[in-house]
Amino acid sequence: MPQTFLQKLIRIKPVRSHSEGADPASLARSLGLFSLTMIGVGGTIGTGIFFTMVEAVPKAGPSVILSFLLAAMTAGLTALCYAELAARIPASGSSYSFAYATVGEFAAFIMAACLLLEYGLAASATAIGWSDYLNNFTLNAFHWQIPQALRSPMIVAGEHGAEWHGSQFNLPPVLLVILCGVMLCRGTKESATTNSIMVLIKLAILVFFTVIALSGFDSRNFFPFFNTDNSKGYAGMAGVTAAAGTVFFSFIGLDAVACAGEEVRNPKRNVPLGILVALGIVTLFYMCVAAAALGAQPAAKFQGQEAGLAVILQTVTGQAWPALVLSAGAVISVFSVTLVSIYGQTRILYAISCDGLMPSVFRRINARTLTPVPNTVIVCIVVGIVAGLVDSNFLWDMVSMGTLTAFAVVSIAIPVLRYQERTLSGALVQPSPGGFRVPFGPYLVPGLSVAACLFIMKDLSTSTFRVFSVWMALAVLSYLVYGVRNSRLNEYVKPAYRQ
Repeated sequence: MPQTFLQKLIRIKPVRSHSEGADPASLARSLGLFSLTMIGVGGTIGTGIFFTMVEAVPKAGPSVILSFLLAAMTAGLTALCYAELAARIPASGSSYSFAYATVGEFAAFIMAACLLLEYGLAASATAIGWSDYLNNFTLNAFHWQIPQALRSPMIVAGEHGAEWHGSQFNLPPVLLVILCGVMLCRGTKESATTNSIMVLIKLAILVFFTVIALSGFDSRNFFPFFNTDNSKGYAGMAGVTAAAGTVFFSFIGLDAVACAGEEVRNPKRNVPLGILVALGIVTLFYMCVAAAALGAQPAAKFQGQEAGLAVILQTVTGQAWPALVLSAGAVISVFSVTLVSIYGQTRILYAISCDGLMPSVFRRINARTLTPVPNTVIVCIVVGIVAGLVDSNFLWDMVSMGTLTAFAVVSIAIPVLRYQERTLSGALVQPSPGGFRVPFGPYLVPGLSVAACLFIMKDLSTSTFRVFSVWMALAVLSYLVYGVRNSRLNEYVKPAYRQ
């Protein structure tokens, strides 16, 4: 019988279509646990440490350490929810696929819009930050700087809003995005191997930074511990939560692990393990590097500082070579972060297109490399344009908004899934024997996760909420005009939801 419009909004995608892989042109399962964990670490460590300290420390002062801890605890609660869903729905598309199998098509499409915002802007923002460290590297290595006009965006944040500078273009981020696109088009396994190597180099560089920065540690830099400047509402704990909102996007790598579900060997085991192991590694490194950086430099000096960690090393040692080593490591590190962000974006678009909610070009797979090449090219063009034209100050909070929304919906999916399992005959998502389950029942951990996401979200800027509302309105319009008409679930005679 025909589906009513309301039934179309809440219809649920059968899980068998997530995991059977009947399509001969489907993605190749080429990733193991180590490569998967490195994707999570590579997509997470780098952004929050190398760049956002400059944005977060002025808001929170030395208590930015609490901001990282608050963000990590929130991400940890959500990681437990991700782990159960990934074990039971091992598909590309991460929280989009989770939402489609639990709370319905419309909610899943809105979730997809959040993920597209999250990954696209994260890739652009990290590529922009790469330009500062590349310039610091060339300065220390060759005593040559990239011309200011070629490493400055056209649209920058001024005192009275956005300012236009037509003679400027940020070229290095565009070159980085092109390199990432070429790597991703060659194949997932090759990209994952390259990413793993870069992640190991990154971790070694951060250990190097921590050891040297601690030699200049001064406990007086931690007093006063909380920001006392109330001119922008960032005093005390308000500064901590505002900074947590700024740095939260740096946990995006956990979602990227779930995005790889369709390309992982033994996904029901490896995806949950990859998420939890990556979170542990990331939290440890974030806390160590943040403490060392704040101990070596007063919080006031972080404001507007380019290539901040490299500058700290140069100040502590009085020599250029430690800054040179760190800048080189950052150049490599941010390459891996941008690579993972673009990878996540393409896989989400692939999943949405496979469901018929976006045009078919995003699901076309190259027969030789088994990667979505047209999809990757389109994503790289958009990311490159944003990275070359826009100041990263406009992007960080928007990425955090998308990440927090995605994490909240993933958490809500757990009690919905458990309810279906208990009350619906032949529920669409059955538990896996021995699969991971969120501890303490279906309400406590997911409820705390949602509450923590909302707590952090409340201190994001008004402009962030305004832009996010416009993006959501465009997403709803897109679904109503294209998605609901072309959904593959239109082929079902009987609605996929149950009474």
